[in-house]
Amino acid sequence: MQFSLLTYAAFLASSTTAFAPHTPVAPRSYTASSGKNVLVMKDYPKPNVEDTDNYRQGETLSSSLRTTLKANDSEKKKVAIIGGGLSGLGCAKYLVDAGHEPTVYEARDVLGGKVSAWQDEDGDWIETGLHIFFGAYPNMMNLFAELGIHDRLQWKIHQMIFAMQELPGEFTSFDFIPGIPAPFNFGLAILMNQKMLTLGEKIQTAPPLIPMLIEGQPFIDAQDELSVTQFMRKYGMPERINEEVFIAMAKALDFIDPDKLSMTVVLTAMNRFLNESNGLQMAFLDGNQSDRLCGPMQEYIEKGGGSIVMNSPIKEIVTNDDGTVKHLLLRSGEKIVADEYVSAMPVDVVKRMIPEKWQQMPYFRQFDELEGIPVINLHMWFDRKLKAVDHLCFSRSPLLSVYADMSVTCKEYEDPNASMLELVFAPCSPLAGGNVNWISKSDEEIIDATMGELARLFPTEIANDDKWPSTSKQGPNGEAKLRKYTVVKVPRSVYAAIPGRNKYRPSQTTPIPGFTLAGDWTSQKFLGSMEGAILGGKLAAEVIANRAKGNPDKSIKEIQSHVVDAAQAYEPRKPVGVQGDGAIAFGGGATLSSNSEKLLRESDPSQFLQEA
Repeated sequence: MQFSLLTYAAFLASSTTAFAPHTPVAPRSYTASSGKNVLVMKDYPKPNVEDTDNYRQGETLSSSLRTTLKANDSEKKKVAIIGGGLSGLGCAKYLVDAGHEPTVYEARDVLGGKVSAWQDEDGDWIETGLHIFFGAYPNMMNLFAELGIHDRLQWKIHQMIFAMQELPGEFTSFDFIPGIPAPFNFGLAILMNQKMLTLGEKIQTAPPLIPMLIEGQPFIDAQDELSVTQFMRKYGMPERINEEVFIAMAKALDFIDPDKLSMTVVLTAMNRFLNESNGLQMAFLDGNQSDRLCGPMQEYIEKGGGSIVMNSPIKEIVTNDDGTVKHLLLRSGEKIVADEYVSAMPVDVVKRMIPEKWQQMPYFRQFDELEGIPVINLHMWFDRKLKAVDHLCFSRSPLLSVYADMSVTCKEYEDPNASMLELVFAPCSPLAGGNVNWISKSDEEIIDATMGELARLFPTEIANDDKWPSTSKQGPNGEAKLRKYTVVKVPRSVYAAIPGRNKYRPSQTTPIPGFTLAGDWTSQKFLGSMEGAILGGKLAAEVIANRAKGNPDKSIKEIQSHVVDAAQAYEPRKPVGVQGDGAIAFGGGATLSSNSEKLLRESDPSQFLQEA
C-alpha cells in the first residue's frame, strides 16, 4: 500500500495539471473603495475533530470529572487558584464540573495570560499573540463543545501556506485533499507540492519518520536530547528540508530556530498531523480572545459556583512549620485560606515565589532548568488593502515566523478597505537563539526591520516611505503605507523547548499536600500551547478531584539525579517575589513604557544582554 501510494504520488507530481496547488482562498471577491478587486473572507465547515483517540481520551476525562470524580457535599473543597490564564481558567472550569468551589486570583485587570487581549485608545484590539486553533487540539475542542461555542471558530481551507523565499510576492502550499485519511493526506500534500522540495528529497525525508509512526510516543520522547538539526543529520535527512520546512515549523512552534529546538516538539506536532486526518486544519477565533474565549469560561465558572477576582496579585505563599500552605498573602494584605491551592503561574513567575521551606526539595529545584522564551507580536494597520490569503501564512523570513491579515481572517477585525497584519517576530533575542536582541530595541527599529521583510513579501504593494528606511528600494508602484502599529513584547513566553528540557517538566502532583501545579509547562503530552495550557489545568483539576474522593494521589514524575544532588546543596533564601505591576511582571506581554522597561531591566537583566 505504501509503495503504491508513493508511486501514484510521484506520477501525479510529474503531471502539469493534476498537482497544481489548490487556490489558497476561495475566489470570492468584492470591489473596495479603492476600486480594486479584494478578497472576501470565507470560512469552511467544522471538520470532524471528534473521531480521534486523543479527543476520546479528553472526552473521557471531562466525563469522569462530572461523574465518578464528582464530589458530594462532604467532599466539596474550596480551591484557590493563582493565575487567570487559560490553564487557571481551565482548572477552575473542571473543578466546577467536579463539584468544587474554585476562586481564581488574577493579578491583572484582564484574563487570559498569554492569550489576553485589550483595547487601545482607538478601540482597536491588541492581542498578546497570534493564536491559531488546530484540529489536533483535542482538549481545546472538547472545551469548545462543553461551552457551546464551536460556532466561534472560523475554520479555514485545509492547507499550509508558505511565502516563497526566492520568489518575492509568491506563495506555495501543502494542500490536503478531502476524503483521503491520515497519514496519506499529509504525505500526498507534501508530495504534490512542486515548489519546495524535489521528489527525491521528499522520499529521503520519509524513512526517519517511520519509527515515530510505529513506536509512537516512546520514540518521540527519546528524541528530546536532540535538536531538529541534529536529528536531521543523524538520520540523513536532506539539508534543504531545514530551509524549506523546519525553520518555519520551529519558529511557529516555539519561536526559535531548528538548531535550538528539541526534535520532540516537532515530532509531537507531526505525530498528531500524521495520525489525525483533520489535525492540521486551522481555525481562527472570530474575535478577541478575552471576550470570545475567556469570557465564556468565566461565565461557566461563575454559573457553577466558582468565582474570579481581578487585580489581586499574590505577594507570598505562606507556609506552616511543616511546609504545608498556611495561606496566600495578597499584596493588599488580605489572607486567602482554602482547602486546596493551585499555582497556574508561568514557570518564571513560580520560581520567584517558591517558599523557603520548599527550596531544597528536588521537585522545585528542577524548575531551574526551565525558562520562558522571548517573543514579539506585532499589529500593523495599513492605509489600504494588501494582497492577502484568508489563512495563516508561514513567512519563512529571517525575522518573522507566521502572520495573518486579520482584516480577512477574523470577523471582528474585518475591514473591506484596509489590511491589519498580525505578525510573530521571532527569534527576537539571543535567549531564543537570535543574533540580535530585539527585545531591547525601540518599537521604531522593530517596525522598520519588519517593513523591510514586508517589502519582500509584498514587493509591488508596499510603498517607499521615508519614515521607514528599509522600504527605500521599493518601486513606484507600491502604494500601501503603514498607518499605525503596536509592538507587544513578551519577554518570557512559553517555556523554551530546547533539547533535554522535557524531563524537567513537573507533574501536576507536588510533594506539598494540598498544593497542585497547572500550566502548559507542566508535564503533559502536548506542547507549550493553548492545548497544553487547557490540558495542564484539566489534569490539575483531576489531581484535586481524585484527592477529594479519598483516592491515593497521582504519582510525582521521576526527578533527575543531578537535580536531587543540587537540591541538597542549595541554600534557601527569602523568595524575591514579583516586582512591580503590569502584564510583563506577571509573565504576560505588553507595549513597553520607559517605566516597564526599567523594571524589566532590574528584574530580568538577561533580557538586555548583547544589546548591540
